Amino acid sequence: MSVPEPLTEVEIEAALAGVPGWERDDESISRTYPIRYHAAVAAIVTIADRSRRVQHHADLDLRMDHLRASITTHDAGYRLTAADFDLARRIDAIVAAHQALPLD
Repeated sequence: MSVPEPLTEVEIEAALAGVPGWERDDESISRTYPIRYHAAVAAIVTIADRSRRVQHHADLDLRMDHLRASITTHDAGYRLTAADFDLARRIDAIVAAHQALPLD
């Protein structure tokens, strides 16, 4: 498998615009989802399965009322690649399917 090519600053900004809710933190992107605990556990199982299939993984942090996902490409020297933004879109869809709800 080839090493993914890091994105340029212009490419990162364009890709970030395509994943609303995600924020850049140096060479990673992250998003916090307000979601109920048990729904987040189910989402994590699905995220892990999909991540295995695309061979790209997020760091996940589960708390009682939210789930935080952070993504970077380790194989590209911890830089952002197109794979990070693809995984971000996949995680958004998975969390939405597991009924992410705002906690007012």
